[in-house]
Amino acid sequence: MRIAINNVFAVLKDKIRKCNVIIEDGIIKELSNSIVSADCVLDGEGKYLYPGVVDLHTHGSGGFDYMDGSTEDIISAAKSALTHGTTTLLPTTLTSSDEDLFLFLDNFRKVSSSKEILPNMPGVHLEGPYFDPIQKGAQDERYIRTPNKKDYSRILEKGEGIIKRWSIAPELDGAIGLMDELNKQNILISAGHTAATYEDITKAFDHGLSLLTHFYSGMSSITRKGGFRILGTIEAGYLIDDLNVEIIADGLHLPPSLLDFIFRFKDKRKIITCSDSMRAAGCGDGESILGPKNNGTKVIIEDNIAKMPDRSCFAGSIATGDTLVRTLINIVGLTPSEASCITSTQPASLIGIDKITGDIKEGKRADLILFDKDFNIDKVIKCGKIV
Repeated sequence: MRIAINNVFAVLKDKIRKCNVIIEDGIIKELSNSIVSADCVLDGEGKYLYPGVVDLHTHGSGGFDYMDGSTEDIISAAKSALTHGTTTLLPTTLTSSDEDLFLFLDNFRKVSSSKEILPNMPGVHLEGPYFDPIQKGAQDERYIRTPNKKDYSRILEKGEGIIKRWSIAPELDGAIGLMDELNKQNILISAGHTAATYEDITKAFDHGLSLLTHFYSGMSSITRKGGFRILGTIEAGYLIDDLNVEIIADGLHLPPSLLDFIFRFKDKRKIITCSDSMRAAGCGDGESILGPKNNGTKVIIEDNIAKMPDRSCFAGSIATGDTLVRTLINIVGLTPSEASCITSTQPASLIGIDKITGDIKEGKRADLILFDKDFNIDKVIKCGKIV
């Protein structure tokens, strides 16, 4: 089927181009200056056409968590994320029992045969269980452990072919061996919930570490030992030029001043966004549950974020794909093209799918968002189909 989206400002990686976009069989065929005929013609009305968001770290949306225990829960969470502009995502786990983890992996495999219009889900992101309890955050300490070959080999066997990313604390005993194995299997290695020193991160980088999970959250900074200052994971994020960092771009986990600091001192070509969203993403204020519905933690949703019931601290993100875009443009002050690289192109590249999706270019999948002038969603297009 041939589709034309006419009269749009296409947000490309390096510029904004006024054009008409031709789609054939779900693939971008041409960016044309001329009006062309098609089986279906959509008037873009001078709106922005933006590449679909690629989210490598999301736990749920629309009232559903990816680890709730059924294929329907995965489908429902993914469909909700899609309506908010996320056209590619990695469903993400929390540290859990092996029983719950393996059930999730089994359910994910089954979802691949679904006939529903869903985001592209090329694999999953395992967040845990190999973390430092000191930086556990919302991770369940009952299931946190150190990596040993027998244990992680079982997980890798169960998740063969579908694990795209694994977040670990690289300073733990046995972590280097795990990273070497992940490298062999082309799995993205990310450091999170970690008390690592700068030296630990440098060593891990030499063994394939390429990303810091939710930068500033659940990670070490400068400490003192015997009077000497010891640099931590955060400082390593700045000092190691080729180390990527992932930011929760809701404007709350990282307030405007800290976002400004990050973009001043870290090469924006090494920054990606994530939602790190819990089930309440896309829902209104009220009570919710962080983690699986059967044994998660009760939280309150207010002020565009999840809080613990006593309001003593944040308990999770409710950001959606379009939130990430608006934060980069309206708060950080990036151009739409710069923002698109961080929300879409660069995360796609990190998991090796940038030849397929991640920007608006002939030959790539037509995963697109039509935004109004204020970057509110007008339409979401997945593989050339309007959601």
